[in-house]
Amino acid sequence: MMHYVIRRVLYAFPLLMGVNVLTFVLFFVVNSPDDMARMQLGQKHVTREAIDNWKQQHGYEVPLLWNAEEQGAGKITDTIFYRKSVGLFWFRFGISDSGRDIGADIRQRMWPSLALALPTLMIGLLVDIGFALLMVLFRETYLEFGGIVLCVMLMSVSSLFYIIGGQFVIGKVLKLVPISGYDQGLAAFKFLWLPVLIGVFSGIGSGARWYRTLFLEEVEKDYVRTARAKGLSEQRTLLRHVLKNAMIPILTGVVVILPLLFMGSLIMESFFSIPGLGSYTIDAINSQDFAIVRAMVFLGSVLYILGLLLTDISYTLVDPRVRLG
Repeated sequence: MMHYVIRRVLYAFPLLMGVNVLTFVLFFVVNSPDDMARMQLGQKHVTREAIDNWKQQHGYEVPLLWNAEEQGAGKITDTIFYRKSVGLFWFRFGISDSGRDIGADIRQRMWPSLALALPTLMIGLLVDIGFALLMVLFRETYLEFGGIVLCVMLMSVSSLFYIIGGQFVIGKVLKLVPISGYDQGLAAFKFLWLPVLIGVFSGIGSGARWYRTLFLEEVEKDYVRTARAKGLSEQRTLLRHVLKNAMIPILTGVVVILPLLFMGSLIMESFFSIPGLGSYTIDAINSQDFAIVRAMVFLGSVLYILGLLLTDISYTLVDPRVRLG
């Protein structure tokens, strides 16, 4: 098992390096520092002097990869790649183009993102699995057919409709909760339960259908027939055997999502004015703050690779075939 985990960890490093290099190419080769300066200055006719001043203020005045004017290690270290990209491996995100400490912003904003994402994930998981088990329990009946139709209807509606409709009905008409906003501590609950409810409800269609497919594959296998032949009820067979053996694909979906919870929900946080990492990224894109966008792209890649690594490790815990090699 340990060799398997070490091998997966070693696979992650070249992936992360490739993502970092690709991000550098997209942000500094395709879109040069001069282009960044022109977009930030926001003028039709920007002078060369204004561009050079902006680059000097934000650390973009040096060459991209090789500084021939420096001596020794300075030829590599005094470059944009070393200043802006190498530090990301040590989670030194630097200063944004607007002068803010990106690392401090991330540490502050990840908690609202987690406060929204974790309840949505946990409650949604329980609801989706429970609904899927009910459809499998009453398979080949009108109840299953009605559940499938309901799932398709829920999937066919855009998540924006749920957000806007929920804000209008629950927030404006019924006035049960504020339409948007956020507060610290327990006071944040009144701002969070509506987006959590909408997040869970909008995901029932796709989630329940996927879990239903997994469970239907399991109920036709020989071990389920054996359990029924020994006298186990259908309910106990589903909960004790089918659900347990379907945990590998369930873990695949859940564990990959866990690290990405830090990134927040771009749409949900923006509509509900929650100061998380999702709205932070949207604001950076709107203001063309490339330093923040680069940092969030790299952080998202790190978290996704971490999710894949956690998935591989979780396989060793639930599947003896992986653990034994």
